[in-house]
Amino acid sequence: MDDVLIVGGGPIGATLALALRDSGLNFRVLDARASGGLGAGERTLALAHNARLVFDRVGIWGRLASVTPIDTIDISQKGGFGVTQLTAREAGVPALGYVVRYGELQAALDAALAAAGIAVEFGHKAESVRTSHTAAMVVARDTEGSATERDAHLVVVADGSGELLPGIARRKIDYHQHALTGVVTSTAMRPATAFERFTTDGPAALLPFESGYALIWTATPERASELLALDDSAFLIALQQHFGDRVGRFLSIAQRKSFPLALQFAAQVTGQRTVVLGNAAQSLHPIAGQGFNLGLRDVWVLAQLLLDTPRDDAGSAQQLRAYAKARRIDRWAGMAVTHGLVSAFASDHPLLAGPRGLGLTLIDSIPPLKRAFARAMLNGLR
Repeated sequence: MDDVLIVGGGPIGATLALALRDSGLNFRVLDARASGGLGAGERTLALAHNARLVFDRVGIWGRLASVTPIDTIDISQKGGFGVTQLTAREAGVPALGYVVRYGELQAALDAALAAAGIAVEFGHKAESVRTSHTAAMVVARDTEGSATERDAHLVVVADGSGELLPGIARRKIDYHQHALTGVVTSTAMRPATAFERFTTDGPAALLPFESGYALIWTATPERASELLALDDSAFLIALQQHFGDRVGRFLSIAQRKSFPLALQFAAQVTGQRTVVLGNAAQSLHPIAGQGFNLGLRDVWVLAQLLLDTPRDDAGSAQQLRAYAKARRIDRWAGMAVTHGLVSAFASDHPLLAGPRGLGLTLIDSIPPLKRAFARAMLNGLR
């Protein structure tokens, strides 16, 4: 029997495994991917400063060759006054965040797992979990259809869904929006500057990414389908009308995709001998780029608890209560802030434009408020 069994070898599960490599615990990773598979390899991830610290500590930051820093975040609303700019200099950090390719991050993590000799069983998709007072058992099926059973004192589900765990109910708030993503270039590129633009259709963001910007454009499902169907020229005209000229004229678009947006979260993140992390615990709207970073903070808190408590306590009720308590404020505050931003800036009621603009102006003009806002984006809420 293992001490810890990690279900999911994506960035969240793999980071936890690397954080535990010198712990003395017996653990392994089950991953539904085939060995060498990178999943959504072209997708981009926005990493906060705190995420860089985590990846530094597990030894993979130096393995990432193509990292685009963000030293300024420009926040504005379309059709209203008020602009806030957050800078790395004011926050006292090398960069407010970084943009990386999901595939490059996953490849670096996989290489580090292999180099550390950590057991990863690829091609094993978890189907169910049974628990008792002393252990949890995972039933997984390999690519040939054969079922295998693995048991551990603690099962950590980091596979992005969390639905296979007994006793952990998930809730969903459908935003009735889709995120349309792609990579764009423009005539007035501002290196290392990210843009968050609030519109009545939902937020739109541009993240500096290699030689262009990673685009995130939220719209109704119907509008997203229309935008995907446009040719590149017509799409760029629509984007210009929607986003404005803060980066000049848009020149090109590539890799257009869309996906539905919702807030999904586990009402509680622990069960008997089980815990959920990352998207398995909470999946957020991409506004402010907090979802993945919140998941990494889940990882780090759980890793510290496992490292700081006796091996025999792995998965104990006391340890899981401590984890849930340690994550409660940051987790619920992160979800509330993200959901609140979506709600506050999604309405087209004319009476709300003024208060929204005032809020942005106050954040920009009151240094303590601005620093507190920046700290929350960088390190979460405690």
